[in-house]
Amino acid sequence: MSQPCRRPRRRVWRALALPALLCVLAACSGGPGDDAAGPAASAAPTPSGPPRTLFDSFHYSGSDDPSLAAHGWEVRTGGGGPGIKDTWSTAGAGFPSDTTAQGGRVLRLQSSTDGTKQGTQQVEVQGTGKNLFTGTYATRVHFSDKPASGRNGDHVVQTFFPISPSDASADYSELDFEYLPNGGWGSAGPRLDTVSWYKADPPDRVSHTLKQRTEGWHILMVTAVNGTVTYSLDGKTLFTSSGKYVPREKMDIHFSNWFIDTPATGGPRTWDMKVNWVYYKADEALSQADVQKTVDGFYSAGTHYINTVPKA
Repeated sequence: MSQPCRRPRRRVWRALALPALLCVLAACSGGPGDDAAGPAASAAPTPSGPPRTLFDSFHYSGSDDPSLAAHGWEVRTGGGGPGIKDTWSTAGAGFPSDTTAQGGRVLRLQSSTDGTKQGTQQVEVQGTGKNLFTGTYATRVHFSDKPASGRNGDHVVQTFFPISPSDASADYSELDFEYLPNGGWGSAGPRLDTVSWYKADPPDRVSHTLKQRTEGWHILMVTAVNGTVTYSLDGKTLFTSSGKYVPREKMDIHFSNWFIDTPATGGPRTWDMKVNWVYYKADEALSQADVQKTVDGFYSAGTHYINTVPKA
């Protein structure tokens, strides 16, 4: 793992109204394929559903949908790194229909560059609850090996990671999946890195690299229980960490699509990363089969969002 120190993100958190945390199909924005639907209706006034559970299938009308913020998500616009500093934008976050996705809808993170800082836009969607700790983190993600438009060759990083709200925290915690189809930092791609962090600056972490193409849909899982962190891809264990390389404080979930550098010009190009759903179960290590069964049940019931995790 050759990743350099992560610079402080200087996150700016908006004040969020946090209504209740159950949103079913009738209360959310339109169903699969309804890209023109308006903002979702208000959720019920009290949380309900399975205890200590977070689930979201990202049925939102856009980055300005009030339900996105109400459900504890923010599209990053602040400064800092990683990647091309101060190029974070809401423009790349969308929620289009997708026939390859369960339920027919995705969160799409589309980053773009023309090889210059001025022509670069990175995108990150991040949680704001600061209340996720040990348990099972799972998501269905689509990685890309080539740009949606323009020439190939960029050092792009497509990521899913729970992380501390502050890089400077004394109990800093971060658990990463990072896909680099074209490599970076002097290392060739494709590669899927899994990384457990103890400290951001100076960097202190342990990691594993899977050197194979990982384009397409995959289920990524991290379980963190009983002093051990386990990373798996489509049910296959990739890496474990223990000792000091485990969560030490509560975290938020982030999805990010960013560029390590701007190696060349050559016209504009865009890179897509898609997220079908995300699921978290506090304090329990679940199998992929258990996760998928629960997620299937949410879809069958028309439940697009639920959050019964105790607040921070």
